[in-house]
Amino acid sequence: MSVTETHTVDMAAVLTYAYELGDMINNSAAVSDYLYWKRRVEEDAEIQALVKKMEAQKELFAETERFGHFHPNYHEAKDKVAEVEKELEQFEAVRRFKTAEKELDDILHQMSETIAYAVSESIKVPSNDPLPSGGGCGSGGKCSCG
Repeated sequence: MSVTETHTVDMAAVLTYAYELGDMINNSAAVSDYLYWKRRVEEDAEIQALVKKMEAQKELFAETERFGHFHPNYHEAKDKVAEVEKELEQFEAVRRFKTAEKELDDILHQMSETIAYAVSESIKVPSNDPLPSGGGCGSGGKCSCG
């Protein structure tokens, strides 16, 4: 095929394949596990009470976070969030839910990378990882900008 030729793609077929892929993912053991533990967390009254407590503590922390270390209650608010988080971690359902959620997130990220890199190696694929391991411009890592 020459540079001036265009290869048309049936977008309806691409969307159909995307929906089929979505169905396969939804029928996977990873999604089943995730939904099971999510339901267990949602149905546990004690966990839900702690979740509400966590949300309230996070709101208080967000108010202090605007000023950072300079706010007189910053460290106290931060410690209270960590304390409630630790309380939540005592529940097996919460731990298992977080594990299942991370596994599913990893699978979806890996699939996103596979699809993106099939198009181009330079496509950036976002991740939920708060501490990404990849580099790029401005991060001190390898940069393909040139």
